[in-house]
Amino acid sequence: MRNMLTLISNALCRITGRKVAEQSVSEAAKVVVSQSFTDFTPQVSFNIKSCDLHGLEEGPADTAVLTRDQGLSYYRCMQTIRRMELKADQLYKQKIIRGFCHLYDGQEACAAGIEAGIERTDHVITAYRAHAFTYTRGVSVREILAELTGRQGGVAKGKGGSMHMYAPHFYGGNGIVGAQVPLGAGIALACQYQGNGQICVALYGDGAANQGQLFETYNMAALWKLPCVFVCENNRYGMGTSVERAAASTDYYKRGDFIPGLRVDGMDVLCVREATKFAADHCRSGKGPILMELQTYRYHGHSMSDPGVSYRTREEVQEVRSKNDPISLLKERMLSNNMASAEELKEIDGEIRKEVDDAAQFATSDPEPPLDDLCKYIYHNSPPVQVRGTNPWAKLQSVSSS
Repeated sequence: MRNMLTLISNALCRITGRKVAEQSVSEAAKVVVSQSFTDFTPQVSFNIKSCDLHGLEEGPADTAVLTRDQGLSYYRCMQTIRRMELKADQLYKQKIIRGFCHLYDGQEACAAGIEAGIERTDHVITAYRAHAFTYTRGVSVREILAELTGRQGGVAKGKGGSMHMYAPHFYGGNGIVGAQVPLGAGIALACQYQGNGQICVALYGDGAANQGQLFETYNMAALWKLPCVFVCENNRYGMGTSVERAAASTDYYKRGDFIPGLRVDGMDVLCVREATKFAADHCRSGKGPILMELQTYRYHGHSMSDPGVSYRTREEVQEVRSKNDPISLLKERMLSNNMASAEELKEIDGEIRKEVDDAAQFATSDPEPPLDDLCKYIYHNSPPVQVRGTNPWAKLQSVSSS
């Protein structure tokens, strides 16, 4: 690359009459970069897969406009999630991360697309596969990996782990299957009560879709017209059980019955973005809740304890990777429409790799929280409370956050 820039520099010098010493390689690079950026297509309209509808006369548009800046942003977001999850896989296999760990690689378009379709002031609550949404809600890779390794610098001070990460307007990370859905309806009720125009996105997997508490929540949300987008991330397997073996009806977007629904291509970030915008507008207009089923796929097993190939073949996973990968799909769109160069995307990949490697270094060197911190922040804005430890003689102090 440097040799190429040197050649360009020499050529520019011959044209301008300046000596090589007067125009550095870096200056030549700036000229080339500034010129090449103006050559990129700033905006393209793409045809996207139409959504299947339930209880709706019209759905999201089957075209989506993508600007160059949006495309680069979505690419960086999804690639960061992918790299972060692969690094978590590596740290888990090294026994640096312990306990539950559910990875999101393959489903990146769901998190990136939903975040692109809502406002930062809107609310999100999800299940235990929560690393990606923690990132899209504004938490750094450094804080996420440090939380996974149980260090003080983690987003929950090293006390939450994989399933319990939080951020402003993000309520986790919930370890009980389906439990976040009624909580999400409660958040939507608060939005309605306060009249702030905000909505809540409550996510769950196909494995949780048969839970009774979901149907109770649907009923209440529909009765009260709560501004809640219920999202079923259908990755085709609930733990090790395929959806066909677990559900008499796999049309999850119709499960709300009296609640309108959409079935969306969850491997296409533009499909997810447009469907989310449509759903959010539906809720904000006072029409009540809506249900989205995102058809997606996870490359890892259910959790790190699941190799993921006892109930599906390696060939199946590889076929999805090769034909329907969300990052590859966006990359191909941008390259084939001159919205970015391969070199530019490769440079972004390098920056992400460095960011994740630096975060992993921090996550393995930062100290673990001391025992005295164990019971801190149980309560908010209250006087210190004495908490019993593992036996009556072990006393710990709970200092609240203010």
